[in-house]
Amino acid sequence: MEKDKKLIIILWDFSEVAENALLHGIKIAKMAHNDLRLLHIINKDVKQDEKEKIRQKLDKVAARILSKHSITISSVILEGSIFSTISKYATDEEANMVILGTHGLKGMQKFTGSWALKVIVGSEVPFIVVRDKPHDQKKIRNIVFPIDFRGENKEKVSMAIYMGKYFDSKVHIVKDPVTDKALARKINTNLNFAIKYLIQNNIEYDIHTLEKKGNFAKGTLKYAEKTKADLILIMTTKNINISDYMLGASEQYIIANSSKIPVMCVNPKSHLTKHGFIGV
Repeated sequence: MEKDKKLIIILWDFSEVAENALLHGIKIAKMAHNDLRLLHIINKDVKQDEKEKIRQKLDKVAARILSKHSITISSVILEGSIFSTISKYATDEEANMVILGTHGLKGMQKFTGSWALKVIVGSEVPFIVVRDKPHDQKKIRNIVFPIDFRGENKEKVSMAIYMGKYFDSKVHIVKDPVTDKALARKINTNLNFAIKYLIQNNIEYDIHTLEKKGNFAKGTLKYAEKTKADLILIMTTKNINISDYMLGASEQYIIANSSKIPVMCVNPKSHLTKHGFIGV
């Protein structure tokens, strides 16, 4: 792979939601000139002949995509757990992002937490979680960017700029109408940081303050639906633990949104300078 290329990893399990993830990957790869790689995870008990069958099936998928879209695409089979292997591999390969498909919160996931969130948390690479195929293969026109008092909010600005530059997107910044002066100052610090770099990179944006204070995740989703957002860009909770999974972190609520809007998740302490847009 050429040095100036970036890699998009698609978590692949031959399911319909994996196919949806692949379609989103194709859309981004075409615009951002990225390569694609299908990643299939198996457990250590899979026998060699079964592994070879999987390899052949992966090769057929890759050949189909290459023939139809002329995109450089490869595949890899790894032994391990989806909750650790994916993130480590994506980091080691210096991937641009990982795209995975999910059915949302169903069955036992409502009680044990979203497996998608468990896969994402701790990764140094951003994840896009999708539930449906893209509306088209053109632009990502509207990106909803919720912003709160946490300092980590600054870490997702580079991804807003990255997507905005390639897709000529408009970034819709959403914030809560807080009355606490200390929280308001922190939110405004994050807001000013985001605005500064969006302006420097010629990214169109607007600012929307929710009508009333309440459930920020619910308000964000309502606004995303109103603006027909193509992507919601969020930060995951820092130091998330089992109680967050059981009680329901706000990320889970957004990822499993009923409108099936794709959600990009950035973990705290990722590198702001990864894409070369932000100097710190």
